[in-house]
Amino acid sequence: MKQWKMASPSSEIVALLCREQIPPLTAHLLAVRRITTVEAARNFLRGDDELSDPFLLQDMDKAVERIGRAVEEGQKICIYGDYDCDGITSTVLLYTYLQSIGADVFFYIPDRDREGYGMNAGAVQAVAAKGTSLIVTVDNGISALDEISYAVRLGMDVVVTDHHQPRETLPSCSAVVNPHRRDQQAGYHDLAGVGVAFKLVCAMEGDDGSEMLEYYSDLVALGTIADMVPLRGENRCIVRRGLESLRHTQNMGLAALVSACGLAEKEITSGSVAFLLAPRMNAAGRLGHVEKAVELLLCEEEEKAAALAEEICGYNKERQALEAAILKEVALLIQKDPSCLRERILLFSGKGWHPGVIGIVCAKVVEKFGKPCILLCEEEGMLRGSGRSVGEFDLIGCIGRCSELLEQYGGHPAAAGLILQKEKYAKFHVMLQQEAARMCEYMPPAALWIDKSVSMQEMTIPALKSLQLLEPFGMSNESPVFLYEQCRIEGVYTMSGGKHLRLKMNQNGQCFYAAYFNMAPEKFRYQIGDQVDIAVNCDINIYQGKDQVSVKIRDIRLSGFRQEAYFEGREQYDRFLRSEDFLEDSVNRSIPDRADIAQLYRGLRDLSPFYGDYDGLFARLGAQVKNYCSFRLGLEILMERGLVQVCREKRGFCFSVLQVREKVDLEQSPIMQKLHLIKG
Repeated sequence: MKQWKMASPSSEIVALLCREQIPPLTAHLLAVRRITTVEAARNFLRGDDELSDPFLLQDMDKAVERIGRAVEEGQKICIYGDYDCDGITSTVLLYTYLQSIGADVFFYIPDRDREGYGMNAGAVQAVAAKGTSLIVTVDNGISALDEISYAVRLGMDVVVTDHHQPRETLPSCSAVVNPHRRDQQAGYHDLAGVGVAFKLVCAMEGDDGSEMLEYYSDLVALGTIADMVPLRGENRCIVRRGLESLRHTQNMGLAALVSACGLAEKEITSGSVAFLLAPRMNAAGRLGHVEKAVELLLCEEEEKAAALAEEICGYNKERQALEAAILKEVALLIQKDPSCLRERILLFSGKGWHPGVIGIVCAKVVEKFGKPCILLCEEEGMLRGSGRSVGEFDLIGCIGRCSELLEQYGGHPAAAGLILQKEKYAKFHVMLQQEAARMCEYMPPAALWIDKSVSMQEMTIPALKSLQLLEPFGMSNESPVFLYEQCRIEGVYTMSGGKHLRLKMNQNGQCFYAAYFNMAPEKFRYQIGDQVDIAVNCDINIYQGKDQVSVKIRDIRLSGFRQEAYFEGREQYDRFLRSEDFLEDSVNRSIPDRADIAQLYRGLRDLSPFYGDYDGLFARLGAQVKNYCSFRLGLEILMERGLVQVCREKRGFCFSVLQVREKVDLEQSPIMQKLHLIKG
């Protein structure tokens, strides 16, 4: 379950923007995005962000000089890329450009399974054997200090272009172009790897970017959206231009992929790039076929491009099947040992898990359980893994505190990768949880930010058309999330063979329909007649030639759900299960007394039998329980004393109140006795 957080922009700023003839809903969303002046609002809505001078990036002059000399002297240049979509587009962009100016150039992208991310000594040696004079890295290299030193010893120069966070020491080479360098003062800092490569091309051409976007904006937009960098400032400008270019791209491979995804006759948005194009490009790299993705983007034969696009779509289906299999294994591990869910960081390992897809699976586990997660795949005595975080918890910082047990690690606060010896797994597990506890006494829950509470009547076609000016949506400019409160469920219908739901809702006497994707009917915990609040995305759908408001549910909960009582109590319940002390200010709210348990029993009796899960039951009980911890502990005491039974079934759990003939003494419960000792 996610914590709903409501944005609260300055009413004065909203009023100021409204006075400039900006529609109220759009003005509200601009203020939420911290666009606080009329000039900034106009620039944002027009997409007039200027591209900064590429030479503002540190070492750009050195990079241009060294690459230019290599081109002039006919020296062999190797572009050392990466296997994700950002790295692939970076490689293709720079390779295409250098070829166009007559360079002797080739590219090298490491195999994800055999070589892993970034530079490695074997690859450097192989590149040197080809007579290479200069290596130019794209989307990697900032952390490859040893490998770059080795390349220099072999007689090669190296220019690093990257956007990942640098370490304390920069590589010792001809140039290091990275917007996150600590000594980087001016210029735009949030570029993707392909954005940095694009800046290099602009610098080589003496262009601010406006001319080069004509040639490369489709590739730069694809890589930028795929890498989930903030779509503000220059990235927003690049992506807006790129989306226009993608609709009529001259890149034959990209055009074939657009067609294979069913987008040839549709408007291409940042969403369709993020959820259709980018995953297919990533799938090729994840499954060890990165050369096919590069070949596609370099292809100049229509028939061959179409075949390659279909092949890459096939890799995506394979990737989805691998993910589903790993998710199933993780579910079995949890079923075998449910106590693992009490940990601050979820940690699972398995044999045969494909290292190229565990990062995506990890994100899905985080989405389901609202906790940071690390998945490790076992291979020849080593464990290679990926992690994803929630909220503001610094996952790479936590992993870094365990570095003495690791062979290799890297990443950023929200996502990380690591390698360790299998024999060190148990120590790593313990140390990881200890360091997480030191860093965060209260683990932050996963959050869903809501831009505004609205009524159905406010979401008109004109209002939604005004919101299109905020596009493209993405990181730091997410598609707006609205809250519809007090909606009565009047119908529940399946779509796509039970994969999705369509709900008929009624708000203040007005009916509307809402799609709930990836929600199977057996997992839906609500009933016809329930009064619910729904967090939604709204856009315009054209049906039979007419514009209609389309509502897509992001999250749903019973109206009046006690969010603070849930999240505070869940944290305390986990602490109890881990034998940690309760946080002092919540002891009275978290430990049930006899009266609390009696009230819980009466509430359960009214619902019995209840089918669903613990979260759903907590929501149904409402104010009859103090908080989630009190609810769970009280329920376990009732189960210990034979008053309540909880059975696992296909559609979840069945909670039943049992018939008893004699009076039951709750004080005989071991949990009750333990709680008395805790409370003193």
